[in-house]
Amino acid sequence: MKLNGAQIVIETLIEQGTTTVFGYPGGQVINIYDALYLASDRIHHIITAHEQGASHAADGYARATGKVGVVIATSGPGATNLVTGIATAYLDSVPLVAITGNVPNSLIGRDSFQEVDITGVTMPITKHNFFVKKIEDLAPTIREAFRIAKSGRPGPVLVDIPKDVQTALYEYNVEPVVEKAPVPEVDPELLKQAAELIATAKRPYLYIGGGAITDNAGEEILALADKMDAPIGCTMMGISAVPTDHPRYLGMEGMHGHYASSVAEDEADLVIALGARFSDRATGDKNRFSKNFKLIHIDIDGAELQKNIPVQLGIQGDLADALERLTAMVEKTEHPEWSKRIQELRDEESRRTQEALKSAYEKSCANCAAKCGNAGLGSENRLTPFDIVDIISAHADDDTVIATDVGQHQMWAAQRYPLKKPRTFLTSGGLGTMGFGMGAAIGGATGTGKRAVLFTGDGSFGMNLNELATAVSQGTPLVVVIMNNGVLGMVRQWQTLFFDKHYSNTTLNRQTDFVKLAEAFGAKSARAFTTDELEAAAKEAFAYNGTFVIDCAVDCDEFVLPMLPPGGSIDDIITEIK
Repeated sequence: MKLNGAQIVIETLIEQGTTTVFGYPGGQVINIYDALYLASDRIHHIITAHEQGASHAADGYARATGKVGVVIATSGPGATNLVTGIATAYLDSVPLVAITGNVPNSLIGRDSFQEVDITGVTMPITKHNFFVKKIEDLAPTIREAFRIAKSGRPGPVLVDIPKDVQTALYEYNVEPVVEKAPVPEVDPELLKQAAELIATAKRPYLYIGGGAITDNAGEEILALADKMDAPIGCTMMGISAVPTDHPRYLGMEGMHGHYASSVAEDEADLVIALGARFSDRATGDKNRFSKNFKLIHIDIDGAELQKNIPVQLGIQGDLADALERLTAMVEKTEHPEWSKRIQELRDEESRRTQEALKSAYEKSCANCAAKCGNAGLGSENRLTPFDIVDIISAHADDDTVIATDVGQHQMWAAQRYPLKKPRTFLTSGGLGTMGFGMGAAIGGATGTGKRAVLFTGDGSFGMNLNELATAVSQGTPLVVVIMNNGVLGMVRQWQTLFFDKHYSNTTLNRQTDFVKLAEAFGAKSARAFTTDELEAAAKEAFAYNGTFVIDCAVDCDEFVLPMLPPGGSIDDIITEIK
């Protein structure tokens, strides 16, 4: 059947299994939106308040479901507003297809109204991008975009479509959903060498990254850990790959990682890294990072092997497949002395945490008394960040989608929130995008049909709070938890520790009333200064089938600990502030 290009776009999206798209209409995609209108019984579109919010929503949808997220924007500013979201997806290996309109072919390169070379702009932050010059290439290009986005190490792909291609007529025939490109076969000889290294290890350790979630390798990781009697630590992107309450799990490591996991990795004699990229925040001083252990690295992306950290053995392949085969080669063993040491580290971390909490409760909060009134509260009732995470998690279900923005609140959630299922923790790790959380939470809730919780700070929330309009208009079951300390907390923490308390532009002094603001958007809201008030607010929020904002007062001098100084190592770990 003959269809116009805009109809071919929508029919190809439906053909590839897309049921929901996010976006914002405009002149150069008006034909695509007309086709969306005609197909609205088969594909759902969510309009956001801003194209950046749409790109983050498509990203959150993809992270939570494992499907390819789709976002649509018009040319010029519509397309460039997607850039931060595309870069966020690229750095975190999220499968995303961004479809943009452009001026007709005859006007390309003439500085036409709202013309931007968006393929040139996004070339460094996409796996691939396409400029579709001819109608006959349109459907095959979109199919190829889906194949690239979800194959191997996933990532974003952009398809830019001139207006005349959208209006041209061409024959369209339905084709099957494209398959992922084949993954290179794991070299059995390398697996044999890995098994030999494991057999001689006395203090083995598994280090898992986001690839473990992408490859659905959680069960295989636990099976190998049991076989070789090893503890498990993870990068921030690896959180939720295995349940956080599993007895072998030590938690996130790196700059703000758990004490036990960071020290255990340093004391190991063999580390097996699974789907991790050894970013600077995870390793600190790269020359010191792997000084004490041998390193096996397994990853679907061969370009990551030997890229940031030299390894004894690099293996390319699908994690689930590689681990299943490796586990079969490994003899079951026990390491009682290593297990004893791991328990000592757990106990030490618990002691340090309790001391830090006690210190936090005893603070006078003089610095922020004028803002939140904490100073007059009893020490046993004042909110700490861990109180907030604990109270919220007690009301949430195991399949609740947890999203974060970027900053101190992100680290507190990563350190403390009990996650039981994979794909339930949505956070910007590589790009560190403040403002990511609102869109991601909306996308995650939409994709799963489950309630979402967003942990955010007053700084991050200010970046994209306009997406409250989207959440409310869509009836999204969403609990927004603002850890409000009146400052840009993470930057302030660095200024305190490394810049002689020169608080340059990190004290916000804003007069925004988030409770009234939420109500103006149509959401319900509450304010919490104490644990009792937060308990009452959380109970109300989780009983409400819509968007609910809780503004939580937090001391501006609460720090995220432990902390490795920038470029430092485990030798420099900071566990308390005098």
